[in-house]
Amino acid sequence: MTICVLPALVAHDSSPLLYWRLMSRSFIQLAGYLGTLIAFFALLLPSVPVSAVVLSKASSITGQGSVVGTLSVTVTKSFLIDHPLDPKNKLLYHYNLESPDIMNIYDGIVVLDSNGEARIDLPDYFFALNKDFRYLATPLGAPMPDLHLSSEVHRKFLWILGPPSIVLAGGVPGGRVSWQVTGIRHDPYVLAHPIITEVEKGPDALADKGEYLLPEYYEKK
Repeated sequence: MTICVLPALVAHDSSPLLYWRLMSRSFIQLAGYLGTLIAFFALLLPSVPVSAVVLSKASSITGQGSVVGTLSVTVTKSFLIDHPLDPKNKLLYHYNLESPDIMNIYDGIVVLDSNGEARIDLPDYFFALNKDFRYLATPLGAPMPDLHLSSEVHRKFLWILGPPSIVLAGGVPGGRVSWQVTGIRHDPYVLAHPIITEVEKGPDALADKGEYLLPEYYEKK
C-alpha cells in the first residue's frame, strides 16, 4: 500500500496551515532551481555591446566605472566629496579644466643644484603618448631673471637613451622652481578617432537642428 505524505498530513490536521507551509516551501525550492538555471544559461549568452547610453535628470552610480570611447557632458564635470574642513555639514565640489585639445599635464616643484640647474625626468611613455609640448617654469620665493628652459623634452643620454627629460638653467643655486609640461595625446586610439570640436546638429547628432540640449536657456518664454 502506498501512502501519500501530503494528504496524510492534511488528514490528521484539519487546519490548512500545514498544507500551505509545505506548498510554500516547495514553491521556494522550485524558484531557487529556476533562478540557478536562468543564471547558468545567461552565462552562455554573448554580451551585447551598448553603442550609446544617455542619462537624464539625476543619475547616481556607486563604485567604479569604465567608459570605452567618448564621454560627453553637456554642462560641467566635477568631483564631489565631504568638505575636508566641515565633513558633517558641507560638501565640496571641484570642476574639470576644459580644452579643445586632449591634453596631458605633468608638473611639480624642483630644487636647483649648485649651478642653478635642474634635470626633470618625465614618464618613459611620454613620447609615445604626447606631441606638441608646451612649458612653464615659475621661480618660488625670489626672482630668477635668467631662469630658462635650456633643453626641451629629449632622451636623457645622448638624446636617444634614457627617460624623457627637460633641463632648467639660469636659476639661483638651491632655489625652488614650479614647473609644468603639457602634451597633446597622439596615441593610436586618438589618431584613429580624432576629436571634432564643432559639429553640425542633425539626425545623427545628440540634437537635431532647431533643438537644444538646454532649451530652458535658449528658447523664448
